[in-house]
Amino acid sequence: MKFLHISDLHFGKTIHGINLIDSDDQPVWVDRFLALAERVMPQAVVIAGDVYDRSAPSEEAVKLLSRMVTALKRMDIAVLISAGNHDSGKRLSFASELLATQGVYMGGELDKGGAIPHVTLNDAHGPVTFWMMPYVFPAMVREALGAADPFPTYDAAVRALLAAQDVNTGARNVILAHQFVTANGSEVMRGGSESMVAGLGQIDYTAFDAFEYAALGHIHRAYAVGRDTVRYAGSPLCYHFNETMQEQKGPLLIELGAKGAPVGITLETIEPLHRMRTASGTVEELKASEQARAGRGEYVRLEIEGGGWSHADYSWFERLLEERGSRLLEFVHTSAGRGPQTGAVGPAVEDAPVEERFARFYETYMDDPLSDAQRALTRLVGEMARNARDVHAEPAQKDIEDLIKALTAKEVRA
Repeated sequence: MKFLHISDLHFGKTIHGINLIDSDDQPVWVDRFLALAERVMPQAVVIAGDVYDRSAPSEEAVKLLSRMVTALKRMDIAVLISAGNHDSGKRLSFASELLATQGVYMGGELDKGGAIPHVTLNDAHGPVTFWMMPYVFPAMVREALGAADPFPTYDAAVRALLAAQDVNTGARNVILAHQFVTANGSEVMRGGSESMVAGLGQIDYTAFDAFEYAALGHIHRAYAVGRDTVRYAGSPLCYHFNETMQEQKGPLLIELGAKGAPVGITLETIEPLHRMRTASGTVEELKASEQARAGRGEYVRLEIEGGGWSHADYSWFERLLEERGSRLLEFVHTSAGRGPQTGAVGPAVEDAPVEERFARFYETYMDDPLSDAQRALTRLVGEMARNARDVHAEPAQKDIEDLIKALTAKEVRA
């Protein structure tokens, strides 16, 4: 069985004031993805969470997903979607029974009793069951399973949830999981628009040992965790300049043979409409290198080393890039001992995580960086906000306990 694994589409996302639907970045990616699907003709497409960038997506974002899913349906390709932390599970679950009759399967919420939505597809080797686990956190799992005691960690919660499922380990199984998965507590270097508190939310890859393949979402870089068949697909486009560390992005083509046979994994690269890149150097060095470049249609971050830049320099770079159909999105300078600082003429950072925006505000106006303990606390609050399903709801008791624990911890008091 062949299927394409994608995740973190974030339809409707805006970066530095650029709406990625209006700019055609996301619509062109969809066109190129559909052309790939028509070429390789998988039996299914699995989307491991964060279909939308907001829990209440824009009309344009919904239409874009609808166009993509409708085109896949016309190719007789099944579509399986699990909700991510940016999605509203309730909204994704709307009309899920009707959509299932058309080969579109939604894992928006846990079913009654904590059952994970799942569907079984068949090929020449028999059945493959796809388990569409929505983004979960300990309090949600506790409520779904009716557990008497709270789960101490995300890992414990997910293991309890999976243990409650009727998984036939004699057949082939695939799980979609939009979570923070690590191998023995460590992860590869990553960056970008998803951030976590050190240790918060970790699930060890061995939790998915019963599955032939774990299609992961949540982290925007593509890599395997622990074993080749527990794998992040990464985001389809760079949504942050830190994400440019992954030079090639694209869906993963997964090929399942008979039970126990090796799993085929192939990266199918899709070129973006606008490539993101970062360049650094002195003003003079950057002027020379940018004039010599032949690239067009790029989103650019320039890092000025040392002082000596002016508003006129910014205008010079902006004008040069615009002549080539490119955009200067970030213009920063580095100060001794302080690292990159956004220049006064630089662009907005509304796309950054809330804790990063707070850190920039604090460091700008207090002229002092956040301590490690302060940074950990702000990330905890940011993660709590991202976990919230209803922004108007009262915080869960577990959230309150976690916050109190962080506030009273020895390293925070220090």
